[in-house]
Amino acid sequence: MSLEYLEPVSNEVLEAIEGLPDHVLGKNMLINTNNLGLPDTLDVKICLIFVNETRNSHYQVPNFNSNEFRKIFYKLYPGNWSFKIADLGDLPSGKNVEDTYFALSEICRELKQMNTIPVIIGGSQDLTIPVYESFSKFDNSINIVSVDNRFDFTQGENLISSRSYMNDIITKNPSKLNNFTNLGYQTYLIAQEELDLMDKLFFDSFRLGEVLNDLKITEPVFREADIVSFDMKVLNSLTDGTLLDGMPNGLDSRSICTMSRYAGISDRLSIVGFFDLPYNHFFLKLFSEVLWYFIEGFHCRFDEYPLSISHGFKKYNVSMSDREIVFYKSIKSGRWWMEMDNNNYVDNKTKSSTLLSCTHQDYLDACNDILSDRWWKATKRS
Repeated sequence: MSLEYLEPVSNEVLEAIEGLPDHVLGKNMLINTNNLGLPDTLDVKICLIFVNETRNSHYQVPNFNSNEFRKIFYKLYPGNWSFKIADLGDLPSGKNVEDTYFALSEICRELKQMNTIPVIIGGSQDLTIPVYESFSKFDNSINIVSVDNRFDFTQGENLISSRSYMNDIITKNPSKLNNFTNLGYQTYLIAQEELDLMDKLFFDSFRLGEVLNDLKITEPVFREADIVSFDMKVLNSLTDGTLLDGMPNGLDSRSICTMSRYAGISDRLSIVGFFDLPYNHFFLKLFSEVLWYFIEGFHCRFDEYPLSISHGFKKYNVSMSDREIVFYKSIKSGRWWMEMDNNNYVDNKTKSSTLLSCTHQDYLDACNDILSDRWWKATKRS
């Protein structure tokens, strides 16, 4: 059983929460301990897994002290959550990086079979590779969303690193990657070749300014995600506590918490990872809130999809100059989807009708004869 790779939470942490009120998270989670061992994960919906593998990082990443983080996170109070959460402990680094990749992939695969969401915390973002590989054993069409100030398509690197891990995913044969979306990139950190590659593959990307101007545009992106990978270097230095060592521009605390909640709400999301974590007391407090909002988002899931639910949606037909687009609006959540009718295109590989998550603004734009870039790129990929 792959979960046996995990080391239990230290007694130091367990002793620290003994004096806390009964209603805090630390006293209402299942925890892997030395005395009790691994908890039964059969009915657990979210499992926390801590990793410190950074040997393939392109950057200097400090070791993330999971025990100090737990002492802060465990003090928070849960929302009105009716599902079980487990802290499965720490995955020790293997003799080599490939050993860690293998162990993490097997753990994620096993938890996915249990219909449990693994939350990977720590290490460098190249750990997205084993997360993707665990998922690819089940599905042939995978969507990855990366919250990052770079694309991580760096050319000319012979070795896998956190700066080029997407090269490895894209070039795998056979490829099971349907779409890759970046949220929060900063143009001056991106090579022109990377921008060209994103366009060539019809992948989606949103600049930092677009995201900060309207966080709501990211919600439909998360709704389409199977895997979400957060590179916490996307935060600005005032937010992550790195001060002069960090980035002058980036996401702020409100934005990262909102996006984490959007990720949790996504009915499709199966695995999430938070990588490249700074290590300072201020960030530990911020990240405890980021993680709390992800779990809160999961609690708020709507369990809806227009094609599989025959009621609860309003249907809108929009006649444009060259086509008709069908939109659906959920009565329950107020969220929107738009139909992609592949019969409009003679060069498509399939002739089918699928849905793309969208915003109310996409509907208004269509009424004015404007189709979103995401719709065009999704049609080209199909």
